[in-house]
Amino acid sequence: MINVLSSLAIAIVVFAISIGVGIVVLTKFADTTAVCATGFTYNSSVGARECVNDTNSSDTASATGTAYTTVGTTLIGDTNGLGALVTWVGAIIALVVGMLFIGALMGEKRY
Repeated sequence: MINVLSSLAIAIVVFAISIGVGIVVLTKFADTTAVCATGFTYNSSVGARECVNDTNSSDTASATGTAYTTVGTTLIGDTNGLGALVTWVGAIIALVVGMLFIGALMGEKRY
């Protein structure tokens, strides 16, 4: 049972690292595909992710573009990085651990 748990722990760590790297890559992809209106420049600094007016820096607008919208808002989410991709991680880990324990209990032979 300990061997199975250590394998599960390693798998969870690898899964978490791959999700983290995936979020970074998707965020950079969303930033490169952002489209701003004429006279605006995209600001990709942490927490901003918006278009800023070239003459008045306090004037902002939302970035557009199909790839930016799909990757930036649907998968990654808001500026905190919490979107649909991240919300399933806990559920997947809980499901794997639950199935491990159910399998261990069903595999025991009782005489």
